[in-house]
Order: sequence, then structure tokens, then C-alpha cells
Amino acid sequence: MVRTMSLFRALISTARMVRHTPRLGDGLPPDESVLLDAPDGQLGPALIAAALGDHQPAATLLAATRDAAEWENRDRYVIRLAAFAYNRVDWLTHWLADTPHDPDALLVKAELAVRRAWESPARAEQLREVGPLIGAAAEAAPRDPVPWRLALDHARGTHATHTAFEVLWEQAIRRSSHHYGCHVAALQYLSAVWYGSHRECFDFAERAAEDALPGSLVQALPVRAAFTQLQTEAVANSVQAERIDTAADRAVALSAAYGAGDPWPAEVRNLLAYVLIARGRWVEALEQFRLIGPYATSFPWSRLTDDPLGTFLETRDGVRVEVASTMPLRQPSTQRFRPIRRQPGRSPSGGHYA
Repeated sequence: MVRTMSLFRALISTARMVRHTPRLGDGLPPDESVLLDAPDGQLGPALIAAALGDHQPAATLLAATRDAAEWENRDRYVIRLAAFAYNRVDWLTHWLADTPHDPDALLVKAELAVRRAWESPARAEQLREVGPLIGAAAEAAPRDPVPWRLALDHARGTHATHTAFEVLWEQAIRRSSHHYGCHVAALQYLSAVWYGSHRECFDFAERAAEDALPGSLVQALPVRAAFTQLQTEAVANSVQAERIDTAADRAVALSAAYGAGDPWPAEVRNLLAYVLIARGRWVEALEQFRLIGPYATSFPWSRLTDDPLGTFLETRDGVRVEVASTMPLRQPSTQRFRPIRRQPGRSPSGGHYA
């Protein structure tokens, strides 16, 4: 992790020296156009209404995701609505007062309670107290996997045994076998930071990616396992390096299945850019920044700094400089770089940075 952090600091330092070189930004939106965690066209109006004290648009939005079994959207919206309620809870309080048994309101309430408990110094104790709220949300919407994603997060924070965790996992996948949020929760539990190991984490991620549906974000689970390893220890051998690069290759292919500037895979693309940088795969990282467009996400940049948007922009500039340093002196400034297809079994140049 120390070497990875040093790399990112060096990138940021270099970027600050060359911001005046606009020709390196071909295909990248200007800094002022980049947004952090921008809501999509459906969530945005619900957040605006909530800011005005009106919970109805949020209620309508979540009810629609439940009726249509749009579990991935539902999970994302619940997380964002709970994050908003963290500092502006009045609209949620009114919603619960109007319809105290509404499954959508109960789910946002449980998400908010878990979020607050995780930030408490007495995390495990606080999480145990909010367990009944998760149970209430699950009972109110029996088909919904999102309360079970919450239950998995809750179990990790309360030091649940592997056996207890597996029981919750079975309930989650019974409702949605390819739910991304539940898979991420399981991956975190199995990581070396918590109750597993890097090998166990990677094994789970790779099996899930192989079984995932075409276009599913679960295919990016191995690159999330790679990120966890890069955050906690250096890559010690060629087997680890190859596993991380294979994870990145899989995520690059997934990213290519979506259009440039699509907000749906934005977090995966932000994460992928980080891993590609850590592996010294500069041209491919720059291509991911182009595909990201204006959609910066807090994760993973918030793991490096308290200013994720600033870090995203400065890292993007640093990658531009790294790519420019490989350009022939007489290369036209309008020429656009394309990602290099890495040959299987070959390590990329610059891989020592991880």
C-alpha cells in the first residue's frame, strides 16, 4: 500500500506542474464539468424534492424499483437517499410518520441506521441495536435482496462467524443470484482486512465473475479484490501480479461493453483506472478516464484522501503526463491514444509500482 500511495502522490505532484498543457486532454471533459457521485435522471428529482421536504418522489421511485424487481437500481438509490438523509432527515421522518410500514421507507431507515452505526466508535454495539430495523425491512419486502445486503454488512461489523454469514448469503442469493451489492458485501467479509485472506477473496470473486451474466457488474468483482490487495500489501510475486492483471483485463472488457460517459459503470471504471495505474498500465488507464467522462465517484479515491474529486482530477492529469512522456516528439497533438491489448501471460511495463 505504501508504494501505491507513493505512486499516486507522485502523479499528483507531476500533474500540478503541467496543468497548462491542454493538448494532453484530448477526449477528456474539462475539470469544471466533472461531477462527484452525480445522480442519474431518476434519482436527481427525488433528491431535489427531499431537499424541499417532499418524500413522495423518493417513495414513488423506490416503489417502482420494487415492483419491477430492479434490485441493482434499488440498492443504489437506497444508498444515496440514506446518505442524503444523514444530514437532512426531516423528509424521511415525515415519510415514516405518514406510512410507518412502507417497505421502501423502512429500507432507507435501516440503511441510514447501519451507516450511522458503522461510523460510531462503538460500532459493533451500535450495529447490534439496529439489527431489528434490517429484519423489519426484510419482512416488509420478502423478495427484495437489498435488506440482505444490509444484513451482510451488518454481520461483518458485528463479527459474525463464517457459518452465520453463509446463512445470510444463502438468503441473499436466493432472492437475486447475481446481485452486485450482495456480492460486494460478501467480498468485503472474505477480504484479508476482515475475516478471510487475499486468496479466499480472489477465489470468490473469480468464481462469481465466471458465473455472472453478460454485462453484469459482478464481472468486475475480481478487480475489486485486486484493489483490496493493492491497498493492504505490495504484490510480492508473478502469480499475484498475473491474477491482478487478469482481473483488470476482465474489467476492461466489461467497461468496453458500455458507452462512453455512461453513469451505470462509472464506479467500476473509476476503480479500474486506479488498478491500471497501480500496475503501470498508463494508456489503458487514460482510456478509462475518457470512458468515465464527467462521472467521478467517491470510491476508490476517498480511500486515498478526504478530497476524492480533487484526487480524481489530479490523478487524471498525472496519467495524461505519463502517457505524453511516451509520445514521439513529432507526433501530431491531435492523435488519440488507444488502449494496448495486453497479450495473455505477459506482464505490462511498469508493473513494479503495485
